[in-house]
Amino acid sequence: MQYLSTRGRAPALDFEQATMAGLAADGGLYVPEAWPAFSADEIRGLRGLDYAQLAQRILARFVGDSIDADTLARLTVESYRNFPQPAVAPLAQLDSSTYLLELFHGPTLAFKDFALQFLGRLFGHFLGRRGQTCTILGATSGDTGSAAIEALRGLDTVTLYMLHPRGRVSEVQRRQMTTVLDANIHNLAVDGDFDDCQRLVKALFSDDEFRARHALAAVNSINWARIAAQVVYYFYAALQLGAPARAVNFAVPTGNFGNVFAGYVARRMGLPVERLIIGCNRNDILACFFDSGIMRRRKLHATISPSMDIQVSSNFERYLFDVLGRDAEQVRDLMTVFAARGEFTVAPEVHRRAAELIRAHRLTDAQTRAQIADTHRRNGILLDPHSAIGVAAARACGDGPGAGAPTVALATAHPAKFDAAVAAACGVGPEWPPRLRDILQREERVTTVANDAAAVKALMERGESGGRLRGDGRGRGRGSGGRSA
Repeated sequence: MQYLSTRGRAPALDFEQATMAGLAADGGLYVPEAWPAFSADEIRGLRGLDYAQLAQRILARFVGDSIDADTLARLTVESYRNFPQPAVAPLAQLDSSTYLLELFHGPTLAFKDFALQFLGRLFGHFLGRRGQTCTILGATSGDTGSAAIEALRGLDTVTLYMLHPRGRVSEVQRRQMTTVLDANIHNLAVDGDFDDCQRLVKALFSDDEFRARHALAAVNSINWARIAAQVVYYFYAALQLGAPARAVNFAVPTGNFGNVFAGYVARRMGLPVERLIIGCNRNDILACFFDSGIMRRRKLHATISPSMDIQVSSNFERYLFDVLGRDAEQVRDLMTVFAARGEFTVAPEVHRRAAELIRAHRLTDAQTRAQIADTHRRNGILLDPHSAIGVAAARACGDGPGAGAPTVALATAHPAKFDAAVAAACGVGPEWPPRLRDILQREERVTTVANDAAAVKALMERGESGGRLRGDGRGRGRGSGGRSA
């Protein structure tokens, strides 16, 4: 299995090389040279496998000769061993046609654990085999940071620098990152928004000398291995609902497009996905594109669903590459225009192809709160604001093609990570899981850095870990009741 850059000017790599590179040298993103496919009989043969076994079978199609079968089986078992739910990703029914896929039972209570627990073990395996070390640089709008830190903390082969937008993540999200004091973990609070953090990461990866000297690697969803690992839970949910004999729709709250793109990959692999539905908050760049064919960056707004406060959806480039018939030159031209002008427009026939599978729905904060309250009233389930957007999108887009198929809404974070927003929406606070109950008393370590690539480079050159802060003493025990989703 070889991997190609969406911009066509970087060498093809195998799975190991693409994983360690992250971003392609030409600024593009790696994708498989051809989509691996399962026949209907092969999909039927996946029924009854537990989550780790299913992951091994699906990921084997992507790793090629880079990992032998026994090692891959061991890595997948280790990756999902720390998920306390036996099902790993339980599926709950909300009504006759809508289901909730609970993706928040991992170590940091968010869907990012599914990919990053596996990716962390990949880094450990590949670096150990090579006898090398690397520096991982990432950006987070909230959950990627804590999931990556949890997966990589304490590894002597990896140093991690994680950028987050200062003041733009929830209190729990921030502390899940900054209270990890392992020597190889560096938290950087950037004076900017998530798009700024993402831009800084790409700028440093684009500096060939700096990238080589620090052996930079990526944990953001620009890294193909993350997308591959996320494909698994689409198969897992669809198999429970009758695939391949029965088609399924998926509704995905998304800002960076990586999670929904994994659903697209599952469809290209043969899973009967009838429709993908995107849920957006006020930062609706994706909804605007699927409505009009225009991708336009606008002012970023802070919302109660901060992990989706994004105006530059990096993974959309992978989808665009496929929609354009894998024409890397067209992709490169459009991304160059977008970087210079903040927008691009595709031809009507390209827009039609892009929108054939995907529908989008946008919610205001008020509508998100209403969905949280409605789901609690109807089902006794508390949703975090991002998951609520997915449920609302599923219900809003229930007509048209795919209307006869069940729709699975992806629940991407535990409500306790956004407890204030949840309580404000429905008057009931979520139960705090044991791993969070002392988080407000833990010591923090974080460095504030200017929104400037040179400043981040200088900090990394010095290897600073940041100043320590005492917990604020605002202890939280159990929430104010109510069943957690």
